[in-house]
Amino acid sequence: MFAETLRRLRRERKLSQGALASALQITQQAVGKWETGRSQPDPEMLRRVADFFEVSVDTLLGGGSFSSRVSSYSAASEHLIPVVGTVRAGFGALALEEDCGVEYARVKDPENYFYLIVRGNSMEPRIQDGDLALVHRQSTLEDGDLGVVVFGEDGEGTLKKFIRRGNAVILQPFNPEYQPQVLVGEELDQLYIAGKVVETKAKW
Repeated sequence: MFAETLRRLRRERKLSQGALASALQITQQAVGKWETGRSQPDPEMLRRVADFFEVSVDTLLGGGSFSSRVSSYSAASEHLIPVVGTVRAGFGALALEEDCGVEYARVKDPENYFYLIVRGNSMEPRIQDGDLALVHRQSTLEDGDLGVVVFGEDGEGTLKKFIRRGNAVILQPFNPEYQPQVLVGEELDQLYIAGKVVETKAKW
């Protein structure tokens, strides 16, 4: 069922296998194997695919209401979303700096989104320097979300996996060469959540 559902979702969005592979940072061959049933993604990748298509994992695996979710997606249309190079927190609000143009995104409420140009290699290999991250503006994140956060009085926004462990928050990079940052106590008062990353695009 996964193979058929994936194929239907991809075609509904008018995406080629190559375009989907690029969005998920994987090879086109992998997508091809999924759609022919020769292989299936691991649980983490399965969640990423579900998030990309804005459906539940259950729906992706063949359960749930596929038609209603497709209809919900179809209600969204493409809008031009601002692309920024830097995100900062100042005067109690989010400041989007370095106007870098616009990029299309299929969302329902475009005023609540922005694209951020990823800087550095702390999120490799999944997200590369120069990639675009589509961010939904929100002030909270769930455990395991990929988010844009600003730390410190004059800190610059950083893209990290957001993890809650008791009274601590861990900002986890994907690149094993980088150490996670653990925030506790008063440090949490300087943590500003800019939004949740809902999609990334390769710079190519």
